[in-house]
Amino acid sequence: MQIPHFTEANHPLVKSLFHQSDQELLTQFQQNPDAGKFFTAVFCRYTPIVYTLIRHSARSPVQADYLFALTWRHIYHELRGLDLNSGQSAREGLTLQNWLINMTAFCINEIQLPPTEAIHYSLKTTSPPLWCYVEQALDRLPPMLRLIVVMAQTFHWSETRIAAYLQAEGEAIAPIEVANFLQEGYRMLEEKLPTDIRAIYLGENFLQPEVA
Repeated sequence: MQIPHFTEANHPLVKSLFHQSDQELLTQFQQNPDAGKFFTAVFCRYTPIVYTLIRHSARSPVQADYLFALTWRHIYHELRGLDLNSGQSAREGLTLQNWLINMTAFCINEIQLPPTEAIHYSLKTTSPPLWCYVEQALDRLPPMLRLIVVMAQTFHWSETRIAAYLQAEGEAIAPIEVANFLQEGYRMLEEKLPTDIRAIYLGENFLQPEVA
């Protein structure tokens, strides 16, 4: 099982951060919640270690890829509150690499994976950083738009079936309105992605602002 290659590592926004230390990347990530390149740089730097640990514990390549993505999603949320300079961390000599190894071991031991045939995640289609930021953007959508987008994308429901479900819940929405809601939901979802994430993963031009 080979370690996957992620093309975002070659993007200028990510390559420009390769010289930064782990602590600098962590600080920038925590101080700039609307920027995605810092987390993406951490991801690219430590993917070989995390994937190597995971691939030996999963029963199949599909499960390994899914666990890898779930692990980085967990890391993404936990990284916000990580302080390597706190008293205990400093005394233990904790580094970002050691912390990531600990987080990976935790996920390997704690996450219950579904059977291979029930996993529909594709590492080639959705890189873990993009998944994290799409989820973040999804959380910022109005509830109705979020529900319709999730039913369409996660459950692959047709506009007619979504309308029927909503009507059963007391919402008088026709299939044509569902289609309009979906288009608006996709537009807002993309709009709420960090601009640098859109540049890295969606190919948009990006003028890099100065970051203090």
